[in-house]
Order: sequence, then structure tokens, then C-alpha cells
Amino acid sequence: MAVRPGARALLDSTLDSGTFRTWDTPPVDVLPDRAYAAELDRARRESGCDEAILTGEGLLRGRRVAVAVGEFAFLAGSVGTAAAERLAVAVERATAEGLPLLVAPASGGTRMQEGTVAFVAMAKIAVAVDAHKRAGLPYLVYLRHPTTGGVLASWGSLGHITAAEPGALVGFLGPRVHRILDGVDLPEGVQRAENLLDHGLVDAVVAPGDLAGLLDRVLGLLSGRPGTARTHGTGAAQPSGPAPVPAPAEPVEDTPAWTAVTRSRRPERPGVRALLRHTATDVVHLSGSGEGETDPAMLLALARFDDLPCVLLGQDRDRQGPGHALGPAALRVARRGIRLAAELGLPLVTVVDTPGAALSQEAEEQGVAGQIARCLTELVTLPVPTVSVLLGQGTGGAALALTPADRVLCAQNSWLSPLPPEGASAIVHRTTDRAGELAEQQGVASSALRARGIVDRVVPELDVAAEEPEAFCLRVGRALNHELADLVACPDERRLAERRARYRKLGLPG
Repeated sequence: MAVRPGARALLDSTLDSGTFRTWDTPPVDVLPDRAYAAELDRARRESGCDEAILTGEGLLRGRRVAVAVGEFAFLAGSVGTAAAERLAVAVERATAEGLPLLVAPASGGTRMQEGTVAFVAMAKIAVAVDAHKRAGLPYLVYLRHPTTGGVLASWGSLGHITAAEPGALVGFLGPRVHRILDGVDLPEGVQRAENLLDHGLVDAVVAPGDLAGLLDRVLGLLSGRPGTARTHGTGAAQPSGPAPVPAPAEPVEDTPAWTAVTRSRRPERPGVRALLRHTATDVVHLSGSGEGETDPAMLLALARFDDLPCVLLGQDRDRQGPGHALGPAALRVARRGIRLAAELGLPLVTVVDTPGAALSQEAEEQGVAGQIARCLTELVTLPVPTVSVLLGQGTGGAALALTPADRVLCAQNSWLSPLPPEGASAIVHRTTDRAGELAEQQGVASSALRARGIVDRVVPELDVAAEEPEAFCLRVGRALNHELADLVACPDERRLAERRARYRKLGLPG
């Protein structure tokens, strides 16, 4: 079995050499009885630590960060009153000093020797973490072997981004306790880090030696957050971020609606992954909704376009089709991305490219319509800058769920419609043969969408994007960067008021 690093070894491998500085003071006195006092003394001697949590700060690739790391050798990393207080104080100090916080628990959970008071102390940690996140500061979690019980059910499950140690046992109820209480064993592998990754509960499984590299990329993206140099809502200070690049020219000729529909459906048309590959300067892929769901149809990532970082949500055309339609889980992944953008103060970019939402019993029973409604509400009211890119097909509620934004870009051969044109034709004319005619009447094509104020800019395709994928993606990237830079420079109050007014007045004359 691989040797797993303790708290100090993890700090040594993750932080720049010699930069760690402890924040710890002597643990608060919990007035232990004689037997518990003896256990604490033995734990201190055997672990070399005075408690199960070590806190402090250091440099990570030159960036100042706060850290809180669990030491499993101290009473199985269990968290009692003293450890909880130490952790809460560290979180509060990180918040006060404006530092990103990395926590790396390794724990069997609540300290049984202290009973209910230790159990309830988890609430104070959760409150401190919430305040840290409300301050717009990154909260990064590394789940180590093992992390269970109240530790996982509080500060271990609240990360903006969560990674886990390979093979780590991570679960609410440890397997031994589960066996005693339920009389059966959980299936093999259920509580392993890799299974959590498959179910969208962690974003990555990373060896301890590779943790610093991942954190460096994440913090590199987040440290360039736009707007941090200005006074929010007033425009009194100069905005951060690059100056807007010249806006690209728009196509001169309109594309007939049915022509756009057929071109958008070509299987070789570039999608969101091609867009990232050709235009983003850095990408960190995230996984799942954080609530036990993944859906390959929805891509979630931190990305940077030139000097502007963002949260990116993209409907992946290559992972949708007859065998897999975009379902409620994908929309819950999208809602996680929306929350991340709000909590981290990052712009949100959404990429629309879908033949439509799942039509199934499962989708209905899991509330696909409600998820669409919540996406719409959250996008219109989101406090950070937003840009939507209609990149390919734009069918129905699944497309609409990611469309509202401060700026909406549309590829020349992209479109947006309440149903596939064939379905709309079947409703209106009782036949699919008039799909092209109805698509034109409904105004689904890019030129009509712009004329009606639904999109702001049409990105040209030189005939068909499928035949010039890289050049097309670069044009979209330039347009996206232009809009992001322009929005970052806009005072928050004005931008939000304009967004609300846009959707309030949409479709009205004048």
C-alpha cells in the first residue's frame, strides 16, 4: 500500500520550501477526564502534533495562501472542540487577510470522547467557511485518506473546487461503523475517490506530489479575476483587465434559416471543446454538480481568454445525440457553474449547442422543466458579467436555459428555436415537410435573432464552420474576448440594470 503523507509532509510537498508559518496557538482546554487526558498526551507524543489540525500560511509558487491540514496520526484526525476552534479561527483569519484557503482533511470524523459538543462544533466551521466564500475568496479542498463523518459533512464538502487523493476512502459513514450499524458492507469502491469523481462529487483525483501544480493553475486563473481594482457599482476606479479589442466585422449576407439549421447539424462542426482548444490560454476542467451527478453533455471549466478568466459552461455537441440527450443532471451542473461564478466573482461564459433536452420519464421525474426555470432566473439575476455564445444548434428549453446574458453572440449558422423546426412544422402543419418554411417564419436564424434584439453580434462563418474549424473558433474567441473586456469595464449597477431591462422589454415594439 502506498505511503500517504502526514500533515507536515503534505505541507512540505505543496508549499514553497521554507515558507510555511504556523498560526497555531496552544489548544483550548477541553477539561478532559483522566482517561481522555492520557489519550491526548499519547497522541501528542506519537504524532508530534498538539492537535489533529495544523493551520498557517505559506507561499504556493510564490502566492500567499492560508492552509489547514488534518493529521490522522492524532487520534485518527478526529475533530473535537479544540480542533474545531483552531480551524474556525484560521478560516476567519484567512478571510480577514483576504487569502485563498486550502484545507486538506484526513479524519475519522467527530471525536467521540467529547460527544455532542464536538459534533455540534462543526456548525461553527461551516459558518466560517460560508463567510470566507461570501467574501469572494477561494476555498479549495483536498480530501485525503480517509475523510469521513462530520468532517466530510461540514468543511470537507464546501469547496469551490475539490480534489481527492488517489484511492482515498471518502464517505459519510466509515465502512467499519456501517458494518456494525447496518450489518452489511457497502459495495466495494463506493467510498473511493475515483467513484466520487465519476459521480461529480470531486473535480479531480490528484496525487499529493501533483497537488501544487493543480492549485497553481487554479489560483493563477482566480488571481486574475477582473474588476478587483474598481469600486463595484460606481465606476469610480479604473477597471482591471485588458482594453477591449476591436470588434470583428459581421457577415454581410443573411443565411436562410433552413440552410443554417442543416449546416449546424454537420457532425464535423466545431463545438465547445474545439473552441477551448483553439482560443483559451488556460483551462481547468471541473466535474459534476457537486451533488452526486455528472452529465457529459455539459462541460464545466475555469478558463482564460487572453488575460480574462471566467467560468465556462458549454453544451458539448459530441456528447449529445440519440443515445444521450441533455438531462436534468446537466442543468444542475450548469447551476453549479453559475454559483461558482457568483461566489468567485468571475464572469460567466455559456456556450449553447444542443439538439434539445431529454424527453423521458426520468427527465420528467427529475424536474427538467424546473431546472430550466431556475437556470433562467439565476442567469438574469447573476451579479457578474455574462456572455452567451450560440455556437451551433439551439433547440428548446435546453438552449434557452443558457442563453440570457449581458451579451449574446451568435455564429452565422447558429439558431434558436422553441422546438426543432420539424417538430414545430408538425404542430402547425401536421407534417414535417414544411420545417424550412416555418423556421424562416419563426425567425430562428442569426440575422433575425439580431434584428429582434435577442443577440448582439453575429460571428461570420466563411461558408461553413465545419470546413474552417480553427479560423472559425478564433473569430468566436476574438468576439468573446471583446465582449468580456467591455463588460468588465462597465460598472456593476449599470450592467445589471441594462440586463434586466433587456429581458423585460424583449419583444415589445420600439
